[in-house]
Amino acid sequence: MRVALAQIRSETQPADNLALVADAVASAARQGAHVAVFPEATMCSFARNPAEVAEPFDGPWASAVREIAAQAGVTIVAGMFVAADDGRVHNTLLVTGASSARYDKIHLFDALGYRESTHVAPGQRLVSFDAAGGRIGLSTCYDVRFPTQFIDLARDGAEVMVVAASWAPGPGKTDQWRTLARARAMDSTSYVVAVDQAAHKDPESPGPPTGVGRSLAVSPTGEVLAELCTQPEVAVVELDLARVAAARETIPVLRG
Repeated sequence: MRVALAQIRSETQPADNLALVADAVASAARQGAHVAVFPEATMCSFARNPAEVAEPFDGPWASAVREIAAQAGVTIVAGMFVAADDGRVHNTLLVTGASSARYDKIHLFDALGYRESTHVAPGQRLVSFDAAGGRIGLSTCYDVRFPTQFIDLARDGAEVMVVAASWAPGPGKTDQWRTLARARAMDSTSYVVAVDQAAHKDPESPGPPTGVGRSLAVSPTGEVLAELCTQPEVAVVELDLARVAAARETIPVLRG
């Protein structure tokens, strides 16, 4: 399975971000990727209120992403915002291409003085999908701090775990990002593909940050296979799913 880490820096206009998706998917396709993973909030940066851009899951932005996937022959995983029934939004991962799925972020970032649950409604179920001969489990940002989500996905057959994030910078945050991705790979004896928003163009610029970059792919035994820089970049990693079966045989933590 060849997976592209599509580390972009989302802007505040969804139409501009569609162009970023199209360019990154074209690059991923040239590199032979089966799946292209984008960050949380691909549709619109958190510098803008998500409620201003939220739309139905079959709305125009998602439909445009589906067309990009169809034309490129690449399955896309990308973050968007979908209106919830209670006036909030869902922080959603759209999967489209050879497979289709929807994951609404379960664990909301009510931490460090911030309450994501004020404007985001939580998802209620784990989601995985089939692609390129394997099964991929979905998670978003703060989910990475909850090992049981990854263990449950693995027990349900997922071999690759996606973490789509807009990981705010701060003291120790890059180390936490890397450590958590490696830990979840070892907890679930699965590959982890963790894709973050690229860092801000100007670190001194005011306003909400987008991410720290440093997207990475981790083996089922915790080895970092690839790690990107802080700026926009598309890189493709080849994941040998036989390594998952081997790890689960030799380190049978999922049987506990």
